[in-house]
Amino acid sequence: MRKSTPEEQSKGAPLWMTTYADMVTLLLAFFVLLFGFSTIDVQKFQAIMSAFRGSIGVLDGGQTVTTDYTLQTRSSVLEIEQLRELEAKLQEFLQTEGIEGSVQLQLEERGLTIRFADQIFFDLGRATLKQEGFQILQRLSPILRELPNPMRIEGHTDNLPINTPQFPSNWELSTHRATNVIRYLVEREGFDPHKLSAAGYGEFRPVFPNISESNRAQNRRVDIVIMRIDLWDEEPN
Repeated sequence: MRKSTPEEQSKGAPLWMTTYADMVTLLLAFFVLLFGFSTIDVQKFQAIMSAFRGSIGVLDGGQTVTTDYTLQTRSSVLEIEQLRELEAKLQEFLQTEGIEGSVQLQLEERGLTIRFADQIFFDLGRATLKQEGFQILQRLSPILRELPNPMRIEGHTDNLPINTPQFPSNWELSTHRATNVIRYLVEREGFDPHKLSAAGYGEFRPVFPNISESNRAQNRRVDIVIMRIDLWDEEPN
């Protein structure tokens, strides 16, 4: 039998390329089937295909490193910018009203939190809105009412126990305070009830340890959370 010469062996693709090409074809068919039988977000599919291309050595032109910023969707970036603009507007409102010492603004992952010290809205151990609370909510409502964002009203207490016929525990007190704020916003200020929700956390989400009266006073609070729309959409209806 005549042995093949080195020149004859070098002709054509290496044998291993056949197996490699079959594997790539099968993987591509797998992703196409996944796409055909499911409804997925276009951006998520693009991210999957980009990762797939990278795994087989094909990179997008001009893109070598993907940063956290580029992974954010355009809608998320716009929402964060909207909340920053709202924060600046609310800060101006608080300074005009002279209550920046009793109200705090905090931009978080879930949205913008407007934190009210409880003495603005309620007397100690009570859930009836005070006249001062009515006035602040009335002046604040034109800024918040037309926002597309949903809002969650959250009630918090300190760790001092309460046991009355109306409020057997801090759970009831914190929840009652949150719902009273919502009722005012809906019944008196015309807020869309579909965009509002209430939560009462009792003493279990303190911002400071309950080791002094000063800390307990700061833990007694009502938060109005302006939620990011994209995060809200992920919550169960």
